[in-house]
Amino acid sequence: MKKIFAFALLIGLFSAQKSFAQDNKSALPSPPAKVTETLASGAAIAISYSQPAVKGRTIGKNLEPMEGKVWRTGANDATVFETTKEISVEGKTLAAGKYGLFSIVKNGEWTIIFNKTWKQWGAFQYKEADDVLRIQVKGSKAPSFSERLTFLIDKSGKVSLLWGDNQVNFQTK
Repeated sequence: MKKIFAFALLIGLFSAQKSFAQDNKSALPSPPAKVTETLASGAAIAISYSQPAVKGRTIGKNLEPMEGKVWRTGANDATVFETTKEISVEGKTLAAGKYGLFSIVKNGEWTIIFNKTWKQWGAFQYKEADDVLRIQVKGSKAPSFSERLTFLIDKSGKVSLLWGDNQVNFQTK
């Protein structure tokens, strides 16, 4: 009987710890972040993501080996891009809604992907058939090193991804 009680207690403690860790996402190694901006068109856009850190590693080699592979453009849950109204992204139409934001990097060119499946862990359930929009943009060297992945949105609608020495911009309107 004591063994059953001890086992049940252990399971209860494990469940409580797991629940706390899932509820307290700020305690994760890649903490959550969110950036929002209202465009001149009146559309509000928001990007919710987790911020992986470089920690002395090399992006694309021993940290997110992403060359030619679909990447969740963040950490933990897939990054979510949300717009309250239809917008233009690099001249292409994106309907109002929530999207999983994924990327493919190849030879310094970034394919930014807006996928209808926004609620998922990482890119494990990613399906190309669910892509709503893909744009191609060039990456560049960031003006300064960014230890944590960071998204910025300015008033003009320019979205910037900064991580390590990388900077990737795309225009929304």
